[in-house]
Amino acid sequence: MPDIAFHLLLLLCAAAFFAGFIDSIAGGGGLITVPVMLIAGIPPLQTLGTNKVQSLFGAASATIAYARKGHVQLTEQLPMALMAIIGGALGAALATIVPGQLLQAIMPVLLVAIAIFFAVKPNLNDLDTHRRVTPFTFGLTLVPVIGFYDGVFGPGTGSVFMLAFVTLAGFGVLKATAHTKLLNLGSNFGALIVFASFGAILWKIGLLMGACQFLGAQLGSRLAMRIGAKLIKPLLVIGCVALAVKLLADPANPVRVWLGV
Repeated sequence: MPDIAFHLLLLLCAAAFFAGFIDSIAGGGGLITVPVMLIAGIPPLQTLGTNKVQSLFGAASATIAYARKGHVQLTEQLPMALMAIIGGALGAALATIVPGQLLQAIMPVLLVAIAIFFAVKPNLNDLDTHRRVTPFTFGLTLVPVIGFYDGVFGPGTGSVFMLAFVTLAGFGVLKATAHTKLLNLGSNFGALIVFASFGAILWKIGLLMGACQFLGAQLGSRLAMRIGAKLIKPLLVIGCVALAVKLLADPANPVRVWLGV
């Protein structure tokens, strides 16, 4: 464990709390925690592994809060969660094989598209709509694929899950948010197992941040359940755009390299 000054530990805790709050509502918590962990001097590989620990706490906290209010039935959704675990584990294990540059190029475009969809789509509310795919097909195909992406790369996973639930599963915005947190929990756990096997986790920092993220997620999920789509939609749009800008701000992003900017 690197020697981290006390004020940096406080910064990590504050970032984890805020990330848990935002992530429980609209996703994108990694946009906050990963840069702060790098600023604190944690090496990149350990940052990714440790981030899965504290993200697990946030996803678990939000899932528990939503389940208590009946927005997600845990026993019924366990098969989907298992598929997310498998996808996350495979993604983390095969991260060196998958063309990471392609993912970095695609994600900003996809995130902007998701933001536009939720911003302009009429009648997006907390009511369920027409289902386009069966739960079995959804869980067998889309869930492990998105979980795989979470293990390989990560940013924007919650937004992609949200889009899939709303457009294909016919979920209302609040119900989609609740189920997204459960599947995020699964993919994070799968990736965590792999990172732990490679010794890429700083457990003390991860658990400390995890406790803060747990508290932030409790606050955020309760606020989301109280306000619903009126809160989730704008935060989701803002989060997607902010994450796209963050990814494109990196001079090494393939899109910038290809465009020569």
